[in-house]
Amino acid sequence: MTSLTSAVFARRAQRQFTIVDAHAHAGPYSLFFIPDSGPDAMVRVMDRCGVSRALFSSHLAIQLDASAGNDVTAAAVSAHPGRLSGYLVINPWQDPRAEAERYADDPRFAGIKLHPSLHHYALTGPRYAAAFEYAELTGCPVLTHTYAGSEWDDLSVVAAVAERYPSVTILAGHSGITPTGFDSAIAVARRMPNVVLEVCGSFMRGEDIIRMVGELGADRVVFGSDFPFIDLRMSLGRVIFAQLSDEERAAVLGGTMLSLLSRQRSAHGTLRGVA
Repeated sequence: MTSLTSAVFARRAQRQFTIVDAHAHAGPYSLFFIPDSGPDAMVRVMDRCGVSRALFSSHLAIQLDASAGNDVTAAAVSAHPGRLSGYLVINPWQDPRAEAERYADDPRFAGIKLHPSLHHYALTGPRYAAAFEYAELTGCPVLTHTYAGSEWDDLSVVAAVAERYPSVTILAGHSGITPTGFDSAIAVARRMPNVVLEVCGSFMRGEDIIRMVGELGADRVVFGSDFPFIDLRMSLGRVIFAQLSDEERAAVLGGTMLSLLSRQRSAHGTLRGVA
């Protein structure tokens, strides 16, 4: 291959949009095998796909041990500064107030991650109070798993929490997951200005993203991949090939999330949440 041909076919990261993945994971997962689950591999995939930054939580944190998993997340962010940011996982059964306070003001964490369905604890429960109080103090977003029809994190439960904490930005992870869930997510976000829809999920289509942007505005919708559960390329393709304006696409792919992250401030005061 000539040098000219090599230059033509050289892999070049896209530069038109700043892409921020608002929903990713790293580390081994107990329910299926991930060939290379570490943060180094994650960054290599991001490089191939032109993703500038990813916010992620460790599988260890959401599944078994929030404290140990959050330590793993912090170490990964230290190893990849500027490329990875952590979600502090709060497990309602594992001393949530102490975990929120332990990493207070640590710049390696950009938000809080909750998984009510996995932890079998409703988002409205008092054991999550420390997480939302911390978000009130710091301005960091809270990414919560949502699933239409779930007693733990149906969109109606998200709406109740959004009303209780109007100053907290709540990212509705998966936007309810199912097509029915998408309808509910749009309805809730329309009523609750602090609810932002995150678009990863196996049922999500470009048409659904177009409708969310059309009904709510691009400043209420953020890109997430759920990597490695879902191929980053497929998740990106839904947004890149959706019939959006360049301005809308830029906002969904990264601009909106960067704006949300810019609102953070130092923690102060005392957390009152139930331990």
